[in-house]
Amino acid sequence: MNATPSASGDPREHTRKTKGMLREAMDHVREDVGKVSDPKAQALFETSAEVLDGLITAYEHFEQRSEAAWR
Repeated sequence: MNATPSASGDPREHTRKTKGMLREAMDHVREDVGKVSDPKAQALFETSAEVLDGLITAYEHFEQRSEAAWR
């Protein structure tokens, strides 16, 4: 598999794109909570949304270098 290098060496270009995809997925599963009647499926979708939200936060911390691990 040949990866095409980014025009920019800045990883934040990639983190912004990934955050957008994560947000889309998070919004989608949150919408699905109201579309199903199975409580276990609702819990799965809501849990998935919370996990995705946590990932988005981690990407934001990386971009802002706000956590010691990203400095």
